[in-house]
Amino acid sequence: MLIDIFHDPVCPWCRIGKKHLFDALAQWPEKEVDIRWHPFILDNTVPADGYELRSFMRNRKGIKSHSLQHLFDSTQYAGEAAGVKLNFDKIRLAVNTKLSHRLIALAPAKVKNDVVEAIYKAYFEDGLNIGDIEVLIAIGRTYQMDSSELRLQLSDDAAIKAFVAESIFTCPNGIKSVPFFIINNKVKINGSHSVEMFLKALNRAAFIDI
Repeated sequence: MLIDIFHDPVCPWCRIGKKHLFDALAQWPEKEVDIRWHPFILDNTVPADGYELRSFMRNRKGIKSHSLQHLFDSTQYAGEAAGVKLNFDKIRLAVNTKLSHRLIALAPAKVKNDVVEAIYKAYFEDGLNIGDIEVLIAIGRTYQMDSSELRLQLSDDAAIKAFVAESIFTCPNGIKSVPFFIINNKVKINGSHSVEMFLKALNRAAFIDI
């Protein structure tokens, strides 16, 4: 079973959708599952230092203050229902995620899923700037990735620009929002659907001939 996941680590619904998928996979009898993570950078114009989140949401996204708090509260509740923490009280910055996606790409296959989860946790639970090289190196070091090599890779502006350009070029037509899942190159799921919906999609993908 092959699953392609298009996501962005600052997207709370991506974390919720990821949790639902992995909960479904825990119930899935087929244990040979290959997951490929694909970057979908929601806003590459955000600088390395980030923007103050609430001002960014009001000014860039046009969301009024009272609506913004309702949005945070309802999304946090959805996260709790899924079993993930979305601590918006700790999140101060809207950040650029290109370096976090690069870290995921560099992570060895055996720890890649763990690195993805660590990045989501760093942002949504610890409120860290996951666009900051030092934060990302610390995450990589936790999974025995070489700090010096990571610093070199994450500081290479030309390589990062090429990585972002390639991610845009290789993104399939029709993907306009995330999370987006493609199961066995057959079944497409847009959004953070329920565990039951993912189980149905897994079953469907397993029995469709192409």
